[in-house]
Amino acid sequence: MKKNIHHTESDLQQACVYWFHLQYPGHRGMLFAVPNGGFRIAREAVRLYNEGVTPGVSDLILLESRGSFGSLCIEMKTTERSSRQSDRQKEWQHKAELMGNKYIVCRTFEEFRDAVAEYMELPLNFSIPLADVDF
Repeated sequence: MKKNIHHTESDLQQACVYWFHLQYPGHRGMLFAVPNGGFRIAREAVRLYNEGVTPGVSDLILLESRGSFGSLCIEMKTTERSSRQSDRQKEWQHKAELMGNKYIVCRTFEEFRDAVAEYMELPLNFSIPLADVDF
């Protein structure tokens, strides 16, 4: 008998990052994960908090200023009903958007692909001379 396989947020995120690296190889390193989640022992959690780990931060950040945005913040969720933003994630989204960043929630690979492609088509918004950027 075949088991139903449920894709986790991690599986989805890995596929999305893999696609990004293939699609935009010159921008590798500008899309990065923020490892906020997961179980940690108390001492480790305190150390990470003191290092700057912030509850609610999006799973991925594309650190490229495009259009009128400073960056693209991406929260990965699945299509499962239980896969919802926490209150802390909603609060962080609000702050990130107030600071001029674009924030999206992606539940499928296609949503990620389309949103990132649309964002990457926006003009670069440089505050430094183009000659100093190696793309």
